[in-house]
Amino acid sequence: MNSIGKQVLNALKGEINEIDYQRYIKQLTYDEIESKSNLAIFRVPNALIANWVRTKFADKIAHLFEIKTNIKPTVSILIQSSAHSSVQNTTTVINSERPSGSLLNPSYTFQNFVVGDSNNFAFIAAKNVSEKPGVVYNPLFIYGGVGLGKTHLMQSVGNVMLAQGKTVIYTSVEQFLNDFTRHLSNRTMDRFKDKYRKCDLLLIDDIQFLSNKNQIQEEFFHTFDALRNENKQIIITSDKPPKKIGGLEERLKSRFESGLVADIQPPELETKIEIIKKKCEINRVKLDREVINYVATIIENNTREIEGILSKLNAYSQLMGVDITIEFARNVLKEQMAEKRSNITTDLIMETVAKELNIKPSEIRSKSRNSNIVYARRIAIYLSRSLTPNSMPQLAQYFGMKDHTAVSHTMKKIQELMKNDEDFRVKIEELSNKVSVATPE
Repeated sequence: MNSIGKQVLNALKGEINEIDYQRYIKQLTYDEIESKSNLAIFRVPNALIANWVRTKFADKIAHLFEIKTNIKPTVSILIQSSAHSSVQNTTTVINSERPSGSLLNPSYTFQNFVVGDSNNFAFIAAKNVSEKPGVVYNPLFIYGGVGLGKTHLMQSVGNVMLAQGKTVIYTSVEQFLNDFTRHLSNRTMDRFKDKYRKCDLLLIDDIQFLSNKNQIQEEFFHTFDALRNENKQIIITSDKPPKKIGGLEERLKSRFESGLVADIQPPELETKIEIIKKKCEINRVKLDREVINYVATIIENNTREIEGILSKLNAYSQLMGVDITIEFARNVLKEQMAEKRSNITTDLIMETVAKELNIKPSEIRSKSRNSNIVYARRIAIYLSRSLTPNSMPQLAQYFGMKDHTAVSHTMKKIQELMKNDEDFRVKIEELSNKVSVATPE
């Protein structure tokens, strides 16, 4: 009889396309020994497949488990090592029991984290904490948007301490709440407290979900105090700073702010490029400079997009037996870009270009010959012609030009610059993507 894991994968096969199944899902091996009712562990050959499955199918797999068992587990995708190391080798177990999701991603290390102006402060803070846990910056509170590296930094500290034989707990607020509820109903709260209050490092993701949950806030407050009183390190992530989390007790906000609060901003273009290079190295995907630059310009602030794009390019390349050239990349990703650009207007382009170049929209449409304004005007015209259905006469009227020949001259000027200046071309493509994901003000 097939294990529950195999039954779930067979059910998934009927709900996805054949290519995804053959290339990714078929590579999954269910770990019957380490899996539990609330934790489903699968192993895969490499990081590329692991990241793709986590991104695309983990929620679906968890849902299929729930249909078959009435329990929705945490789905963990681990990379199969040659020695097939057990979960105990990657995560310290407390009293033979661990909270859902306590497994750390072994690829989340400081060495694999790309540092730029947008995340340098948070990186240095996390590095210092890993060197002196419980001594400096306790708690360390890291906040920022989705996919900017908060969890990566948090788990980097965890992996350092695991290597030192320390006890590490990694969980989310949702998992903490589920564990609390289960132990409360089973009257085993002593085991819950032992689990969370006797670790060396507590990592808790998405603390904003504590909002308006009074009972679990009370429990977390006591857990927090118990750990810090013993000089045990606490690292917390959120999508906003403590003072902006609504529905949170003031005493918790005060404690979160008592250590160090570090933010991570969206990465600048140069950092995106370095992140892509690092992901290519880790996942053994070969992309030339032109393709890397192109991918950097089309991703939004969420750098998790990179994993999906690399997986898609690599899968199509292998399936079709061709190299990943810039033409190939543009063709594979064209639907993705077309969807983003379906509602672009000239007004939206004006707003975005003006904001990026720190120039008023009215100045761009003026007759000014100031070099900075002329530069912005040319870019706005080029993007308007490239991203909207407006004709050159229509654009000439919009920008207050004499006739369409002025628009044509501008287009040729920008195209020539893009052809001869790689950095300028990349900047234009990045602006183009920012327009594609912008919303009118």
